[in-house]
Amino acid sequence: MTIHTTHPFASEEPDRDPARRLRGRLGGVVTLWTAGDAQGRAGLTVSSVMVAGGEPGRVLGLLDPDSDLAEVLQRTRAAVVHLLRWEHRDLADAFAGVAPAPGGPFRTGVFVADTHGPRLESATTWARVEIESLVEVGWSLLVTATITAAEIGDEDDPLMHRRGRYRRVGGPGGPAAD
Repeated sequence: MTIHTTHPFASEEPDRDPARRLRGRLGGVVTLWTAGDAQGRAGLTVSSVMVAGGEPGRVLGLLDPDSDLAEVLQRTRAAVVHLLRWEHRDLADAFAGVAPAPGGPFRTGVFVADTHGPRLESATTWARVEIESLVEVGWSLLVTATITAAEIGDEDDPLMHRRGRYRRVGGPGGPAAD
């Protein structure tokens, strides 16, 4: 066995897509979207997310249109959106498909059955959402979902993603650390 110092999934060539490079510099909190039922479940790590206020409030996310999650959302029209914390970074990699997950990514955490899909038990902030629309935008699937219920917990250690790496946010107002 050979041990390499580089990331096993890193590309040798720099990304030349300006939209992808710009999005990577925006950064954001990492979320986990899960959906499914007895007929099948899927999940995906997503950091391209916005929340729009209103009655009802909405969550907008950019997903891979070829993902298993996109297929399950078409069928179930519901999901659970979790905000991940620093402790969830290995789980985030498993659901992103960049780390091995023997037995599947749902084995990387404790999930409980919920009306809108599997819910990560250790997530302190999550929302049940119902899919309003799925529209292809560029190379992504824009999911617009209404928030039907939410649990808002303490988020003192959010998992941030910027420029292809997870970042840890220091204390209140503190600097980001790697």
